[in-house]
Amino acid sequence: MAPELSTFEARRRANVVNNAKLLKDSAEVAAKMRKAAAPPPRAAAPKKRKAAEPAPRTRVMPTRQSARLAGAGSDTNGTGLKLEDIPAELKPPEPKRIRTSGDLQLSNLQVEGQRWSSTGALTSFVQGARPGVRTFTEEDIKDTSDSKLKDLRKGMSDLKLYEGWVPNDIKITPERVYALTFHPIQDKPVILAGDKKGTLGFFDASQETPPQPDEDDEDVDIPLPQVGAFEVHSRTISSIKVPMFDPNSVLTSSYDSSIRCLDLQSQVSRQLWEPEDDSVDVGISCIDVSPETKDVIVFSTLDGNLGRLDRRSKEKADMWSLSDNKIGGFSLHPLLPHLVATASLDRTLKIWDLRMIKGKGELRHPSLLGEHQSRLSVSHASWSRGGHLATSSYDDTVKVYDMSGAAKWKPGQDLSDEQMRPAHSIPHNNQTGRWVTILKPQWQARPADGVEKFAIANMNRFVDIYDGGAKQLAQLDGEGITAVPAVAEFHPTLNWLAGGTGSGKLCLWM
Repeated sequence: MAPELSTFEARRRANVVNNAKLLKDSAEVAAKMRKAAAPPPRAAAPKKRKAAEPAPRTRVMPTRQSARLAGAGSDTNGTGLKLEDIPAELKPPEPKRIRTSGDLQLSNLQVEGQRWSSTGALTSFVQGARPGVRTFTEEDIKDTSDSKLKDLRKGMSDLKLYEGWVPNDIKITPERVYALTFHPIQDKPVILAGDKKGTLGFFDASQETPPQPDEDDEDVDIPLPQVGAFEVHSRTISSIKVPMFDPNSVLTSSYDSSIRCLDLQSQVSRQLWEPEDDSVDVGISCIDVSPETKDVIVFSTLDGNLGRLDRRSKEKADMWSLSDNKIGGFSLHPLLPHLVATASLDRTLKIWDLRMIKGKGELRHPSLLGEHQSRLSVSHASWSRGGHLATSSYDDTVKVYDMSGAAKWKPGQDLSDEQMRPAHSIPHNNQTGRWVTILKPQWQARPADGVEKFAIANMNRFVDIYDGGAKQLAQLDGEGITAVPAVAEFHPTLNWLAGGTGSGKLCLWM
């Protein structure tokens, strides 16, 4: 007995048969066309030739017709099919969006749609992923012999998914989330997220939630949450920072080659930096702010440059070429902001010292203290207050480096291979593929409980939490999470954690 064909194999065989038939029919039609178009044979007797009547032309395919003349709506794209009915991989690429310069008044940029308004906004399958399969369980907590670590694991694992709305109802941005952060306010959880089209979304989790319907009330519509969403960039928002010393300012960077500052009181987004030449495209991959002053902003670019902008100065931003490849992420040491750790497509983690600038002209660059190379590209490098560095890499590891002695480093000092070797290497699936935002570890900035910890998404649709010694503290999940919360970050001080998905949905643990 022949084995039963799978749906895919049956469809494939049907397509082969249909394609063969189409080719045969097309060949027959083409042969008829050639025969009909061929001149008649010459007659030997007659002296005068009679012009042959033109043969009717046969169409192999129907001629194209305007969608308007065909009676189709404007959303059919001239094919008779609605755009939402066409698979994403078959849609034509969208034209490149042009960077918007100057200041923007957000009241004029509200994104229209069912789920977004300004009210209350400011007061896939991946190979190797196993959705829902835990890699850290209650048994790991029970088997912990260290009582302090056991209590810490219990406390972090007790964080619960926000109960106001299920994640699929909290659509914080229209498109895939690329950047996310908490506002540092401690009175209520306010989350900001940026997506691939340049929209900045706000969600206030303290807003009044609707009463839960009874089990018998199947037809009751639950109101959707209020979410503020504003177009502040024309392309992907790559990074969002809200300085704790300046909570009214929201700094954003974008692949549209600009850095902007949104003032929450005036709701005006002011442009802080863009290339002097409008034709230059230097997509910005990440920004960070010096804790010493809110006016110094450091940023990295997709073409391997690092820039430093001082808003108090009228001078141009300092630009240094550090790599021939993309710098995907970087961070400043929270207590020693002259130390910069960069992660690059060239597979390296590098540490630079901004106190010593070497070279002249275009060859000027900060002093390189040391580097460590991974087997594949390094996605991000994140400093903790205690001097630990966490990186994620496509070699499926999260590495933790102990740089707690950084305060004693001298300007221009060369770090040995031993000093640059990771203290811990955690196996971690980082194969995000095309539809999931790159996984990046993010330390909690100033933990109120005094425990250094960082969060990174898990491809099995969880968020993993580790401490400075690379010990796993928790693996957060919850009912209703249907996608990887790829962009995960802690509140700066409180044990609140948020994650954004590829469809713009928000997961929140408190």
